[in-house]
Amino acid sequence: MGLVLFGASVALQLRAGLGLNSWDVFHQGVAERTGLSIGTVVVLASAAVLLLWVPLRERPGLGTVSNVLLVGLAMDATLALTPTPQPLLVRVPLFLAAVVLNGAATGLYIAACLGPGPRDGLMTGLCRVTGRSTRLVRTVIEVTVLVTGFLLGGSVGIGTVVHALAIGPLIQVFQRLFAVPQPETAAGRGVAGEAAP
Repeated sequence: MGLVLFGASVALQLRAGLGLNSWDVFHQGVAERTGLSIGTVVVLASAAVLLLWVPLRERPGLGTVSNVLLVGLAMDATLALTPTPQPLLVRVPLFLAAVVLNGAATGLYIAACLGPGPRDGLMTGLCRVTGRSTRLVRTVIEVTVLVTGFLLGGSVGIGTVVHALAIGPLIQVFQRLFAVPQPETAAGRGVAGEAAP
């Protein structure tokens, strides 16, 4: 559900026309140049990024493979079912609602603990192999795809900035909200398996 909602949220951001996050600027730019649907580009790009895991020795999970398949399909389905709004008074609330939905969807699929998305696995793998910080590696990846996507014709706008500033706090809130309770450990139990006071 988290992955389907994630794809839908990105499609709604695209419909709002106020700018996309860095990876989706890249996806849109490639779609513009190739004539493929943006959802198809997302699936192909996700699969290509997943192949980069091989030399990094990252291990995909069920959630990783599901991410490759579901997000792009959900994007295309949402785009097929929703019109493009024209008035700014409709586009701004649509964009803001889509960003909140994106944060909630991310919180849902992270809480499932079934494996990282292809792009997150690329980041963690590069951090481990290079010894560089998450901040540096993530920034280099995000800037690279953003600039490449912009040069290919992807949408960069105020929404790109809003998403960049809002998504981290939103994910943190929804990740806590949707967290799956973990079974008690031995340290949390008393003698004979009874819960410690």
